[in-house]
Amino acid sequence: MKVPYNYIVVEGSIGAGKTTLATMLARDFNAQLVLERFADNPFLEKFYKDPEHYALPVEMTFLMDRHQQLKSLITTRDLFTDFIIGDYFIDKCLLFSKNNLAADEFALFRTVFDAVSGPLPKPDLILYLYTTPDRLLRQIARRGRDFERDITAGYLSDIQEKYLTYFRENQQTPILLVDTENVDFVEKESDYQRFKDIITQHYEPGIHRILF
Repeated sequence: MKVPYNYIVVEGSIGAGKTTLATMLARDFNAQLVLERFADNPFLEKFYKDPEHYALPVEMTFLMDRHQQLKSLITTRDLFTDFIIGDYFIDKCLLFSKNNLAADEFALFRTVFDAVSGPLPKPDLILYLYTTPDRLLRQIARRGRDFERDITAGYLSDIQEKYLTYFRENQQTPILLVDTENVDFVEKESDYQRFKDIITQHYEPGIHRILF
């Protein structure tokens, strides 16, 4: 099966399984894998404990690291892989910062974002894993990261709504909304095979709802 895209992004709220799915697909389709380096952000744990104080440094650090990582794709593309697949896209910075920052801080952040994001590669397919905040919380608890234990269902709901609003307002790219509430692509081979089939299809720009 050939994938008709050069750059695919698997997105979703915290705990949706995007890194796991992107890694599995990269393995099986000979794709270059680009994963978010959240563990390198020294402000992340502090942000979850004191979001008001650390929101700006955590978002600026994520922006700079994502910028550096995606910029390197332009000059260090792995020619022995068939396409690129990642677990984030650069506009994620806008979604989280708009949710987490005060209005004046977001204005500053937006100025910096606009200055650095222009030449970065943009995905030509976005696969969004949608599920309920309750399931997200269960999956977050299962992976056992101490700094995520204070995440609330309300915060996850807000983030997910930011994604959906963004997709409604930006439909230049094919966006696949996949309801994963009753999907287990790790344990059920048939569910994973469905994802493999999905990314080999051609989609027109706009939102496409994918049912299992």
